[in-house]
Amino acid sequence: MPLHLRFGADDLLRCRFAVSPLCETHEAVRTLRRTERHGYHLPWLRRMRGAVRGLDLSPLALLMPTPSGYTPDFLGPPPLPSLSPSASPSAAFDEELARMRATDPDIAHEELVRSLECTPGAAGSPRGRAMLADPAGAVRELADLTGNAWHALLEPDWPRLRTLLEADIAYRARQLAEGGLERLFADLHPGVTWSAGTLTIRTRFREVMTQKLSGRGVLLMPSVFVWPDVVSGFAPPWQPTVIYPARGVGGLWQRPTPDAAGALVRLLGANRAAILTGLDEPASTKDLAERHELAPSSVSAHLSTLRDAGLLTARRAGARVLYERTALGVALLAGEAASG
Repeated sequence: MPLHLRFGADDLLRCRFAVSPLCETHEAVRTLRRTERHGYHLPWLRRMRGAVRGLDLSPLALLMPTPSGYTPDFLGPPPLPSLSPSASPSAAFDEELARMRATDPDIAHEELVRSLECTPGAAGSPRGRAMLADPAGAVRELADLTGNAWHALLEPDWPRLRTLLEADIAYRARQLAEGGLERLFADLHPGVTWSAGTLTIRTRFREVMTQKLSGRGVLLMPSVFVWPDVVSGFAPPWQPTVIYPARGVGGLWQRPTPDAAGALVRLLGANRAAILTGLDEPASTKDLAERHELAPSSVSAHLSTLRDAGLLTARRAGARVLYERTALGVALLAGEAASG
């Protein structure tokens, strides 16, 4: 059934993007439990078998009702807006986890009750009763488990995931600049539509829901692991949030063919291929010139070509301009030249 988000004039000014490693960690945990989500993520799941065997994620799983239901908002509060115009859209995991640990026990208790009610018998189970009896202890336990899940499941791949997610934001920001919210929402997800100041999201919930944004706007967060769904949530005091699949997920975990490196060189040329391949972290022209022992003018020309081809994007960070791969660039390196 649909969720209708009603925009007012102030809400149109308060739409923003962010990347949340904390929310992505919980979506990864959810992906481990839902077979219909596996698809593109099967290579990742195979790699994670050993790590998963060493984790007891059952307390988190208890609060993730399937196929639908309420997960406590305090597990992944929406990232706060940055005060710096040049800041990265990606939040820092440690800061997000600290916010989770600081959850008011009364808020935690209220959200735990709501979540456990979605699963028959969960509130009366030994673990459910323990959470409700000591919500502050439950927050500590859940935060510890989230930290363990982050280190085991996401942290090793985070530079690659963050690049893809931030590339999606750069693409969406261009859509917004060129065609406003109408163009942005038209391409966000098949389950999302925009009409007459209302954003409609098809959800797994059974009832029709309508929510006035009342000047809070909407936070848009691309995700690797929410695929194939789009989800929305966060009641006050949290900012309403829409989490949608990022572009390029289809090629994210694909391994290159044996001759992929040679094919990339033939396609782009040796220096451009080396620059694209080496951009696991955002880097400036100077960084890349030193790394590849090339003249800055040559690197600048290569970067312009790669950017014009849609393989790189650039953003200013203080006095520096940092280049990073787009979703298309990530997919190309994965051996699948697809935009997602």
